[in-house]
Amino acid sequence: MIGFSNKNRGLFNSRLKNEKFDVLIIGGGITGAGILLDAQTRGLKAALIEMQDFAQGTSSRSTKLIHGGLRYLKQLEFALVAEVGKERAIVHKNAPHLTVAERMLLPLTEKGSIGKLGARFGLWLYDFLAGVKKGERRIMLSADDVLKIEPLLDRTMTIGGALYYEYRTDDSRLTFEIIKEGMLRGGLAINYLKAETMLFNAERMIVGVKAKDLITEETFSINADYVINATGPWVDETDALDQSSKKSKIIHTKGVHIVVDHKKLPISQSVYFDVPDGRMVFAIPREGKTYIGTTDTFYTGDMINPEITFEDRQYLVNATNQIFTNVNLELSDIESGWAGLRPLVREEGKSPSAISRKDEVFEYESGLITIAGGKLTGYRKMAEKVVDIIRKRIKAERSKDIGSCQTAEIQLAGGKFSENIENVLAFFIKEGDKIGLSAKETEKIFYRFGSNTGKVLNFANGVPLSGLPLYWSIQLQYCLEEEMIAGAEDFFVRRTGALYFDILEVRDHKEAVINHIANYFQWSDIVKEKSFKLIDNLLLNF
Repeated sequence: MIGFSNKNRGLFNSRLKNEKFDVLIIGGGITGAGILLDAQTRGLKAALIEMQDFAQGTSSRSTKLIHGGLRYLKQLEFALVAEVGKERAIVHKNAPHLTVAERMLLPLTEKGSIGKLGARFGLWLYDFLAGVKKGERRIMLSADDVLKIEPLLDRTMTIGGALYYEYRTDDSRLTFEIIKEGMLRGGLAINYLKAETMLFNAERMIVGVKAKDLITEETFSINADYVINATGPWVDETDALDQSSKKSKIIHTKGVHIVVDHKKLPISQSVYFDVPDGRMVFAIPREGKTYIGTTDTFYTGDMINPEITFEDRQYLVNATNQIFTNVNLELSDIESGWAGLRPLVREEGKSPSAISRKDEVFEYESGLITIAGGKLTGYRKMAEKVVDIIRKRIKAERSKDIGSCQTAEIQLAGGKFSENIENVLAFFIKEGDKIGLSAKETEKIFYRFGSNTGKVLNFANGVPLSGLPLYWSIQLQYCLEEEMIAGAEDFFVRRTGALYFDILEVRDHKEAVINHIANYFQWSDIVKEKSFKLIDNLLLNF
């Protein structure tokens, strides 16, 4: 297999132009990624195109948790709780480096939306429905116990609490590991390639798309038996390419997270707390920072770059100060953050938080299959639904059975461990020490790239990149050669998360990173200047 690099873009595009695919997926978020892998493992020839970078939309802007589904109990969605609980265990098994058990404190307050009896019953039901393993089941706490665990909480408001577990993840890296696994199994995925029109045969059935490469500006046709719309927030716009009148299926809500230095909010574990307006907010420590979120408001603005407004920041700062009364967080403490859009299946008359997070599949006379809604944790089951529809069609049209979903048992790229993950990490720490990496640096690389860490470390054997510490140099080289980055934003945001959790490092090393990417791709001065402006604009937001 040739390297998954944008240097090989011409070869990938040549395949798209000259081969016919069983399945073409439009949309490179986690849903599209899951469909690519599922289809490919059932023997179908699958391709995926994404108009931005992989995971650039919703799939890199979540709360970065593989939810067990506790929040859905409030909406009485018991089946959804059971499903995502089981799916969480599968994701953890197949990508253990990206799913870390996170102890969550649920403080109960006098005027909160959850009382002691409600919390006890709700968490019991959660453990039962989600199939929570014994060592991670709820523990009910007295007010004194809660304050011993988290002394920053308001003593006058706290009446008790509970401990339970969620799984922290890196949403964009999880998406990318799924795509890479699909590629390893013969699939094809290209970023920055936009579907502009649908291709129809004489019977007005869709037989592919005409797409534009947003890097080379070349336009060409891609032929496929089945076309899937998995474009998340852009589902309605992509459906419109079908040239038939369709009612809007999606309503967008915006979720904002802010990041502060851990010293500003030095919580000892994650906290899931009540807000006066009836919502719940997470505060989660990660890599020397604490991130807080999320908001939930209807949104009709720019879908590519949703803005973090003053009101969004103030809401989260106020919510934090109301529960952690001795913290006194200020707007100036915010170092970074992100705003993402939830593409929810439209339910008229409901508030943003009351709209179900369920997914739904739509089939059209043209043959187009569209999937909308859903959650990060449920990506695999969403993919299974879509490919099962294709399975039925192939049975009817070709008298052939492609079989059932296999992805529950597939270790993802980067998740291929044959022994205890802690032992593998210890081995890589020793290897990292040999080339001059600290244990902390190697650990960060490991929980980013997993079983591919050895490939990352191997780049220390080549020519070092001037102006960059070894830690950044080897990751940049690996991402250029094996992770399809097309620019500095791809690297700093979706491959490493540095813009969110290491923003000072981005400021320090942006020039060297952009210079090396420019040399690698032989950029013109104009393209290079655009890259500098893009990163500077991202940094100006904070």
